[in-house]
Amino acid sequence: MIKNILPALVLGLTAIASTALPAAPVHAEDQKPEQIHVRGSIVAYSGSALKVKTREGEAVDVTLADGWKLASVANAAVTDIKPGDFVGIASLPSAGGGDGALEVLIFPPAMKGAGEGSYGWDLKPNSSMTNATVADAVKGVDGRTVTVSYHGKEKKIAIPDGTPVVTIAPATKDDLVPGAVVFIPAEKAASGPLAHQVLVGKNGVVPPM
Repeated sequence: MIKNILPALVLGLTAIASTALPAAPVHAEDQKPEQIHVRGSIVAYSGSALKVKTREGEAVDVTLADGWKLASVANAAVTDIKPGDFVGIASLPSAGGGDGALEVLIFPPAMKGAGEGSYGWDLKPNSSMTNATVADAVKGVDGRTVTVSYHGKEKKIAIPDGTPVVTIAPATKDDLVPGAVVFIPAEKAASGPLAHQVLVGKNGVVPPM
């Protein structure tokens, strides 16, 4: 994850980028902190600290940086994906060729271009994240196949039935209750993960990324 830099966060009403940007080569003294993704459920929240039980079963203490931001996700549908939309799609290579989506995030317009590209992701082994503009969305044999474009390249990704499709929604600190599911892009620090943003699940919708 050293090639990644801190995920971008822009608040219009509420907007978050759940992606990491691949960094250009830098001098050793300019290297960004290593990035990690914390996925799990809240054990406790207090002021500037979150205790999270990760999906691997560990208890992790996350420090919340000054000015940290909070958002959640809301359910969307494959039919909400329109040409020109900017999306983040985690996917795995399909046995028959091409990629199959694991989840889709439809970014709000304010986030268009955030983390554009296709690169390794840690949702599942061998998964990738593609942040790109939808060129076209056509009905395929098995669900929907979306063609996306980034940096002059195109990629077709199948979205099987049942794939989580979400968009950004508001959240408040009152949503940080024990048991709530979180996705936290964080910096690796000596004292543990340091987070500038948190994505929390609410109303039965959990961050799928």
